Amino acid sequence: MTASTGFWTRRKAAVAAEEQAETAARDAAERQAHEQALAERPDAELLAEAGMPEPETLTTAEEVQDFLKTALPQRLKARALRRLWRLNPVLANLDGLVDYGEDYTDATRVIENMQTVYQVGKGMFDKFAEPDPEPEPEEEPLLAEAEEETPEEVAPEDEPDTPYSYTFTDTDDTEPAPAANTRRMRFRFETEETA
Repeated sequence: MTASTGFWTRRKAAVAAEEQAETAARDAAERQAHEQALAERPDAELLAEAGMPEPETLTTAEEVQDFLKTALPQRLKARALRRLWRLNPVLANLDGLVDYGEDYTDATRVIENMQTVYQVGKGMFDKFAEPDPEPEPEEEPLLAEAEEETPEEVAPEDEPDTPYSYTFTDTDDTEPAPAANTRRMRFRFETEETA
């Protein structure tokens, strides 16, 4: 019983969600069509229809607030907001200490071939600081020098106690010594002769 009740509850909720999504999509389409129709009409006609003055003639913040409540397009509301910034003395009179107060997007203020000592992540002063000394590259010895420096093979008794790889072989003492670059230890095993 609870399984069927849960199914129908979920189904009703899904149908309600679909209806809400359709209503929201319809409202958005109507709003977009209305804004497109307003965008094609001239500003003077829209202002006359709404009974509002030109945004640049507004004199108080209350008039700007009333202007923003109307159903005018966004381009006219942006003009009213620009007027509000000029009406408020706190916003209109900058003291020159405002960070990023200049218009850096103005192409007429760009200086050709401008150079700066600023480096991202390092700041302005690193150009004048002494550079870090570069480490000298280690010189690799030539092949002939490397062969000369190779130590000769030392007898097993005289060698220090260091780990080597040992190879155990049954060889005679008459066997020639291995090459100088390989280290091998030779072991002799004495075997008992039975008579």
